[in-house]
Amino acid sequence: MSLPLKFSTMKTIVTTISCLLIYTATFAQSDSSQIFFQKGVDEISARRYQAASMYLDKATQENPRYEQAYLQNAYANLAMNKSFAAKELFNKVYDLDPNNTDAINNLMQIYYDYRDFDKAREFALKSKTDKADRIIAMIYYQQEDYGNAITALGKVVAKNPNDAEANYDIARSYLEMEQDAQAIPFYRKAVEADPSKNLWAYELGLIYYNMDDYANAVDMMTKASANGYPHSNDFDENLGFAYIFSGKGEMGEKLLGGVMAKKPGDKQLVRDIADAFYKAKMYDRALDYCQKLMEQDKKDAKALYQAGMCFQKKGQKDRGQQMCDAAIDMDPSLAGLRQKQMMDTGL
Repeated sequence: MSLPLKFSTMKTIVTTISCLLIYTATFAQSDSSQIFFQKGVDEISARRYQAASMYLDKATQENPRYEQAYLQNAYANLAMNKSFAAKELFNKVYDLDPNNTDAINNLMQIYYDYRDFDKAREFALKSKTDKADRIIAMIYYQQEDYGNAITALGKVVAKNPNDAEANYDIARSYLEMEQDAQAIPFYRKAVEADPSKNLWAYELGLIYYNMDDYANAVDMMTKASANGYPHSNDFDENLGFAYIFSGKGEMGEKLLGGVMAKKPGDKQLVRDIADAFYKAKMYDRALDYCQKLMEQDKKDAKALYQAGMCFQKKGQKDRGQQMCDAAIDMDPSLAGLRQKQMMDTGL
């Protein structure tokens, strides 16, 4: 005859059975989460990111502390351009492991892209990558703290002198502070490091143009064109005038002629061309454009005055003076130019 179990023995058996049930459930849960995780990873390899995200969601539902599943799901969402969902998932990873470098580096970039500069800086300071230095520098730039931006970007360039983007950002910082001369060396390094950035070359060309350095302006603008910068009217005008001022009148006239054909009747453009040739001491060409203006309007006093100045520069002072006097009679407001006749004022 079997003796009844003591109460303490019965309690031990019940506890053991409960532990086994919990272990079995946990093992089953862990096993299923790993299956879902592997399916998710396989779908990522096949570039089926929506399906991958679904499986990885299931993996974290089975195991809410599955760090790698959250991480892979974040990358799947990035691949689908779902940056907000990716941000939330990277934050899950970071909560589970504050030292996870993948989470730190991606959150740094995502918060910067979202223009949440305080959070971006927070993660950049925890990152150990060169990219963190750039992010910190660009935060200074975006916040218009150009002095600190230049200092921070200088550290990036010190590590890699051929970093085109960093050199360009330094140049732009100097430009924002209206220190064009200081911007030029960094613009040149940027253009040399990455010639495909044709806009940079054009911007540098315009800086040279505004500094009356027309030879370098032509050089940079033609480099921009050679690397695919589109020939808009503005571009052709700027390059055309740069050609004239650098002594290459024929090349400039060809470009500007194309613009004139697209903008028939634009008197100001014709006047500007006449003025450019006058300043470049190509007086016969200037006279041709003065003539065009007077053919459009016989009472164009400015064109007549400009023509008079051209004749004086050509040595025909009496004829030129008579023309200037006639122009002043037509438009008395031109009288103030009389004392400046021997200067290249233009009209």
